[in-house]
Amino acid sequence: MPQLDINQLVGSLKSGLKPLYVLHGEEDLLRIEAVDTLRAAAKRLGYLNRESYTVDSPSFDWGEVLAGAGSAGLFADLKLLEIHVPNGKVGKNGGEALLQLAENLPPDAVVLIVLPKLEKAQISSKWFGALAKNGVVLEAKAVTGAVLPAWIGERLQQQGLSAEPEAVALFAERVEGNLLAAKQEIDKLVLLHPKGHLITVQDAEQAVANVARFDVFQLAAAWMGGDVRRVMRLLDGLEAEGDEPVLLVWAVAEDVRTLIRLSAALKQGKSVQAVRNELRLWGDKQTLAPKAVARLSAMRLIEALQECARIDRQIKGAEDGDAWATFRQLMMKLAV
Repeated sequence: MPQLDINQLVGSLKSGLKPLYVLHGEEDLLRIEAVDTLRAAAKRLGYLNRESYTVDSPSFDWGEVLAGAGSAGLFADLKLLEIHVPNGKVGKNGGEALLQLAENLPPDAVVLIVLPKLEKAQISSKWFGALAKNGVVLEAKAVTGAVLPAWIGERLQQQGLSAEPEAVALFAERVEGNLLAAKQEIDKLVLLHPKGHLITVQDAEQAVANVARFDVFQLAAAWMGGDVRRVMRLLDGLEAEGDEPVLLVWAVAEDVRTLIRLSAALKQGKSVQAVRNELRLWGDKQTLAPKAVARLSAMRLIEALQECARIDRQIKGAEDGDAWATFRQLMMKLAV
């Protein structure tokens, strides 16, 4: 069965429910909304009983799940069978149980399996492969800064509102990395303004709270991509959180080492594809890392590693200096 974009779920339900749905991904809001949508569709189509299991420990009894699935066909009532795995770790017994369930789906039930963002090894596992083969896979991908303005504009439009491009840009800046908060701010605007209203920059400034969350992955994408303005904004947000940049320095050092190794590999005539798995150039890094290597010399990268070591000593009090100020200078050098 197909893997659907999570935004296609509502449209796909017009042709009825499938026997199995596998929902995974890192965006909490989109997973919550998809679960609610499937529950509502199931109820509407007569699946009035809902049985839910949460896998919360290695000792979880998967036999209960299989028994619940087996009992579905014994009664006249249709059932929605939910299996939630908050940490994504099903273990050996869980893998075998899910494999068995995928290949023997109950005739009078819809099975919904909810997982977080999965690692490559989990997606490549036999149990996930069996689920994907026999069910519909929905991935709740992160709504990143690049697509967030369009997402906000579409959500406002669904509520009968429109917005100036500048207002959407300000909105996105204030809620980046926090999609649940973005939805709450959209709901707030719906309460404040009538349908058909054009949201202005002034409206956004007055109503939308600054609840953006920044992380090390966003910063890596910004400096590797040479986006100086974004690097500065991310650093402002990260420094405002108050912690010393310990994790940030470690992550930057790891990425710089990766770029040094990539530079050496490219000089040896190897392709990015050939060393992708070895250097863990997954996701955006597959395209951003070669660009960074083309922009930054090997000497500059080695100097960056030395700066990371210096910042680490400043954090530990072994060397004088402001760790955040030094880190900011390093990021500017890497982004320019």
